[in-house]
Amino acid sequence: MTAQTLPSATRLIQTRSPRQRDRRSAARLVFGIPYAVLTTALAIMFLYPLIWTAVSSVAPRAGTSQPEGWGLGNYAALANYQAGIWVYLGNSTFVALLTVLLTLIVSTLGGYAFARFSFPGKNLLFLTVLAILMVPYATLLIPLYVILSAVGLSNSLVGVAIVLTMFQLPFSMFMMRISFESVPRELDEAAMVDGASTFGALRRVLIPAVKPGLITVGMFAFLAAWNDFMAPLILITDTNRMTLPLAVSNLRVQVQGVIDYGATEAGVVVLALPCILLFLVLQRHYVRGFMSGAFKG
Repeated sequence: MTAQTLPSATRLIQTRSPRQRDRRSAARLVFGIPYAVLTTALAIMFLYPLIWTAVSSVAPRAGTSQPEGWGLGNYAALANYQAGIWVYLGNSTFVALLTVLLTLIVSTLGGYAFARFSFPGKNLLFLTVLAILMVPYATLLIPLYVILSAVGLSNSLVGVAIVLTMFQLPFSMFMMRISFESVPRELDEAAMVDGASTFGALRRVLIPAVKPGLITVGMFAFLAAWNDFMAPLILITDTNRMTLPLAVSNLRVQVQGVIDYGATEAGVVVLALPCILLFLVLQRHYVRGFMSGAFKG
């Protein structure tokens, strides 16, 4: 009886499997087409302004540095504006890289302390750090300008980087804390049993384990510092120390209030390119960084 039943069951499974596969393929097709259409539409919606700006920066337009014919006249105007685009690119690069370095150092040490150590007032201190997010950004710039003037860092790119680092710390500290908490404690405990110090375990074991979180924090800090306009506007008074967003804003308005749209669009393209390239290179680690701690028990 059993011997007769098994071949029948086998034939039934073999008969139904192609049908089930066909149904699944049909379901994927039915639901896949709207998904593909939706994602394509969203991609076009987000990419269209960037593509339009890039095309407009080289297109002929009256009242710009490219009045007729396609060319790079707007980019030439941007390159020759006051101190020159290379000076402003260097200023922005210096501020962005210093902000990334300071953010990574402080948030890594702080996140490690919050994740691995217990001390009085730990949660209160962490909430105090996060409370910076609740304070409007612009309201703190004038008091910070007074403080920086008192310590000799007014009109300084270092002072701008310190201010930008402060506003990056709440997110960065939170990100690094959950990244460290997602790493099993047994790893650093095993390293300490083998003779590693606290900082040795951090450097040799934990930092490689939280690399996606570090990349996410660093990328966010770079994008915020590279594109920031408000802090340099308040803290920088020397035209040779302006960052690129501030220089593009000043270039935008010409004589008698006429707006140079061509040069502005060229500046937007130059500002956007490093951000786009950075995201394309690091997007895999960026997604992993956001998933850190998502499945923590």
